[in-house]
Amino acid sequence: MGTPTDPADLNDQWCRAFNEGDLARLVQMYEPDAVLVPAPGAEPLRGHTAIEAALDAFLALGGSLRFSPRHWLVHGDIALGSITFELDGAHDSDGAPLALHGTTAEVVRRQPDGSWKYVVDHPFAG
Repeated sequence: MGTPTDPADLNDQWCRAFNEGDLARLVQMYEPDAVLVPAPGAEPLRGHTAIEAALDAFLALGGSLRFSPRHWLVHGDIALGSITFELDGAHDSDGAPLALHGTTAEVVRRQPDGSWKYVVDHPFAG
């Protein structure tokens, strides 16, 4: 996986890393003080430690993630994006099938090396 040089690349790489179960790669896609909403109606989490724990729990659901891009609005080194996603084949902690889908709101920032990282990730904003 290369460095995302376009905001939309970040979504592609996030989806691939999730489907490969690569927690370390997922966490690297967030700025150190980024904010993530881990579940519908949940309070936002801040920082790599909290985001890593939330993403680890998300990976534990299993299944295969797919998404459809909605839009990206880029202004200099900041971009606002949105996708719709579906997680197929996931199971809750009791093993019951879990259907998960949503529409995101994402704010990303271009890094000094030209890559993009999440600043705000709200998977359930829509």
